[in-house]
Amino acid sequence: MKPTDTPRSLRPSIPARTLTIAVLVIVLAYMLSPVYWLIVSSTKSNSDLLTTSGWWFSGRNSFSTNYSALMSWTQGLFWRWILNSLLYSSVAGVLGTLLSVSAGYGLAKFEFAGRGAVQVVILSGLLMPIALLTIPLYLVLDAVHLTNTVWSIILPCSVSPFGVFLGRVYADSSVPNEIIDSARIDGASEIRIFFTIVLRLLAPAMVTIFLFIFVATWNNFFLPLMTINSAELKPVTLGLYGMSTYFNPQYGALLQGALLGVIPLIGLFLGLQRFWQSGLAAGAVKG
Repeated sequence: MKPTDTPRSLRPSIPARTLTIAVLVIVLAYMLSPVYWLIVSSTKSNSDLLTTSGWWFSGRNSFSTNYSALMSWTQGLFWRWILNSLLYSSVAGVLGTLLSVSAGYGLAKFEFAGRGAVQVVILSGLLMPIALLTIPLYLVLDAVHLTNTVWSIILPCSVSPFGVFLGRVYADSSVPNEIIDSARIDGASEIRIFFTIVLRLLAPAMVTIFLFIFVATWNNFFLPLMTINSAELKPVTLGLYGMSTYFNPQYGALLQGALLGVIPLIGLFLGLQRFWQSGLAAGAVKG
């Protein structure tokens, strides 16, 4: 049905549409203003940041100077840190998504002893601050000699109670029991059912879970601070933190690093936007 085919009684009035559009424009400007400020500030020197308006460019463009300062302070490791963050977030996202949908599917479609207790534990994990688990995680990783390795970031970030919760909700609403029963009657094993049927039905939901885990891993700071000592293994968040604590840093260069560090996230969201939106709605209606 086209928008013009909507019955007149259900169409919003002109004042309501105007007010809605105005509110959406204001919210859009509010959400984009930090990004705009970051772009403007990344082209300024320290003195320009203090003497010029934060919402417009200065008379001189210091973008290249700030980039040189960024590369100099990081000893050429800045793009290595970006690649590290991409590696950690991508691997943790893939592993965490598979674990989440597997556990969620099992909780939604299988009856077993202790099922309710497992769900309570998962919900309890949603309420527990991640910072509270950092020191216990460090002690465990140190005991198994995984500190200062890529696995000290990937493995903890792959376990997501929120992802398991979403996986259970999506599996309960998007995977009909009739399809599973039909596959079992045809002789398909549980593993084959999961990988050939369930994962296809949960594909949009998996994109949503992947994005949540990817962003959480990318923004993770406290755990890498505790477990990573090597400069070559730092994610970009930890690397820029070191620059921010440096005596008399070039703030324009630091802000430029923050801008370049957020571009992969923006590109990921734009590229997966269609799947992400459908995944958010996948668990909204049951049946």
